[in-house]
Amino acid sequence: MNWKFFTRSKKESNKPKKSAVREWLDAILFALIASTIIRGLLFSAYAIPSASMEGSLLTGDYLFVSKLSYGARMPMTPISIPFLESTIWGGTVKTYFEGVQLPYFRLPGLGEVKKGDAVVFNYPNESVARPVDMRVHFIKRCVGTPGDIISIVDTKVYANGKLVANAPKGQKSYMVTTTGGDLNPEMIRNLKIDVRYQYNPTTYEMIIPPDSYNEFKGYSNIVSIKEVIELKGEYSPQIFPHNERFKWNEDNFGPLLIPKRGTTIQLNDSTMALYGRSIEVYEHNKVTRNGADVLINGKKADTYTFKMNYYWMMGDNRHNSEDSRFWGFVPEDHIVGKAMITWMSIDSTQSALNMVRWNRVLRAIH
Repeated sequence: MNWKFFTRSKKESNKPKKSAVREWLDAILFALIASTIIRGLLFSAYAIPSASMEGSLLTGDYLFVSKLSYGARMPMTPISIPFLESTIWGGTVKTYFEGVQLPYFRLPGLGEVKKGDAVVFNYPNESVARPVDMRVHFIKRCVGTPGDIISIVDTKVYANGKLVANAPKGQKSYMVTTTGGDLNPEMIRNLKIDVRYQYNPTTYEMIIPPDSYNEFKGYSNIVSIKEVIELKGEYSPQIFPHNERFKWNEDNFGPLLIPKRGTTIQLNDSTMALYGRSIEVYEHNKVTRNGADVLINGKKADTYTFKMNYYWMMGDNRHNSEDSRFWGFVPEDHIVGKAMITWMSIDSTQSALNMVRWNRVLRAIH
């Protein structure tokens, strides 16, 4: 019986072996390709740099963000250095080449953005012009989806007239009156209270976590706690759409229609104030005015039909969050993915032995 098929051929056995350096290079190349595919199509890791989502997500939380949830967005800027921010060395050096740009395209996903999702997206209102997928990443909670009419009444958010529930650990600002004297800093730290302002010896504005509210209120030197709410009709120039015809502020806002793909609006001074940036910047049209007429790409237009879906995003820490109330809609091509898991959490204010928040490691995000 001939058993030669179990042995190497002479030609194969004479094949030179790879050197150790070549094997390492091949392994590194494979790891780079595999990690790039995973990062591009499946999930990415991000860090929380600010307090805008407290107490749901804390500064120093490290997240896994699922790109499968809404479908992976294909790179619009294909030539870039992987695993680096879009700029390095203080923003002086780009890590991408913007001479080649691809159109927006998203693979099919497991679902769509829903109200209540914690969503990572590229910041839509950057003052520095750069490709969408090279912009800074934000994370906020979706409170309005395409076609919704969004309103904020005395800090409460409504979509199509129905109350949108706050995140369970969402935070609010309160005006706190005390009997005077200094507050115990250890008590403030333990209750995770953020003292925003002290107006006089007895009056403070504070952000108080829901879990700490009752205990804090029970202290003998606390006279009263009243929720901070800007009055309806008080105009705030910082608030979208930054136009005096809309007397809106952080706590009383709207009603406002969130554009949906295929929605057609009439064009006039009011709608241009609300939707002009979306039409021009996000949907890439040239918009000009000729008296009362609106010209889109050089042609007079009385109406406009949106090409993309848009979303309304707000932070859980409502009085310490720069969100859609300040800069408006988030276009669908800015959406990166859904925050799923906190895989690590570091408290930089603690000592080295106590920096890791172990109770937040591998914790699902709600």
